[in-house]
Amino acid sequence: MRTILVVGDGMADRPLKELGGRTPLEAAETTNLDAVAKGGVCGIMDILTPGLPPGSDVANLTLLGYDPFESYRGRGALEATGAGLDVGPGDVAFRGNFAYLDDEGVVVDRRAGRVDGTVFREYLSDISLSAYPGVEVTVMPTLGHRLAVVLKGESLSWRISDIDPHKTGVRVLRSMSIDGTAEAKRTAAIANELYSVLREKMIRNPLNRERAARGLPPANTVLLRGAGAIPAVKPLTEEYGVRGACVAVTPTVRGSCLSAGFDLYDAPGATGGVDTDTIGKAEIVEGVLPRYDVVFLHVKGADNASHDGDPRLKISVIEKIDAMVGHLLDNIAIEETYIAVTADHTTSTRTRDHTGDPVPVAILGPEVIPDIAEKYSEQDCARGGLGRIRGKELMPILLNLQDKVELYGS
Repeated sequence: MRTILVVGDGMADRPLKELGGRTPLEAAETTNLDAVAKGGVCGIMDILTPGLPPGSDVANLTLLGYDPFESYRGRGALEATGAGLDVGPGDVAFRGNFAYLDDEGVVVDRRAGRVDGTVFREYLSDISLSAYPGVEVTVMPTLGHRLAVVLKGESLSWRISDIDPHKTGVRVLRSMSIDGTAEAKRTAAIANELYSVLREKMIRNPLNRERAARGLPPANTVLLRGAGAIPAVKPLTEEYGVRGACVAVTPTVRGSCLSAGFDLYDAPGATGGVDTDTIGKAEIVEGVLPRYDVVFLHVKGADNASHDGDPRLKISVIEKIDAMVGHLLDNIAIEETYIAVTADHTTSTRTRDHTGDPVPVAILGPEVIPDIAEKYSEQDCARGGLGRIRGKELMPILLNLQDKVELYGS
């Protein structure tokens, strides 16, 4: 028996006036997702606890079976390891954005027009801090406007605040110690120095002069946030003796799966955006599935559409996910495979942000007891036999169906 866990990033939503009081999942044509729900067992799932909005980092750790209240150590290390950077014990990593600041230092665009930051990769390949010569800095542009940073050196702490203010129309922040330790105070000072160095370097970058000449917002700074260390987890592969694979392009998801001991796979045409090739992802899963017990299949685009406040675009991404699930149903041995479909969090298209609402979950497979749910949606799945579960309970449920969970007691 094998399991494919399909995660539609931010796919769940709230009812929208422009969709006649329906959610995007209810408004979309989802023949294949509905087939999973109708033939399987369904429920709704609080990723953390009811009413608490989860970040993507803690959400994906939770879907892998971990309790983030015990294991979470910030997002930066997940982002960095998922991007292929080495993050070891004692290192501190950040995630960040290329952004546009005006002449007064006020944030105008946190994404610099969603610039492709990979054009700056070579330019940022050699960063040093003269005030902290013992600290090694690595900067790696990842997807779109995003990047990852790793600090290596003595006496570092991830317990520091963000430089990124997380909104426009305000000045950037200064990083500060969260816990008051000498290590955190030193690391905050290092982060502030690094921000200044990167700011000056990006202002001088000739590509930004070209962008400004074309009327595009220059990526004239880097906003650092999410300082983190490697999470305190035991790999899922060791805990349950399973083999795991991850098909995802988003660095945070890849980093979470690496922490769980999963192997990473790329898919042609996978972009991490609304234009991603979902069928290409399904084909990779189809190819690797015979070698693994669990495959974690993640699609990002619905979350992007939600953050942009575009329900029609979100519906189109959901329908691409539906086509991906259809390809899997047509090309795998369903009598030997469980397919679970869920979201890592609800993203409201109205608020353009994550919410603490539960997400729908459906599990189809050979020994699942079907329930009365007819459609894969927030409302219909709430009627299902799984009831209301927590995010960290989903992976044990799936592994139990595969007979991978040991007896508790005697």
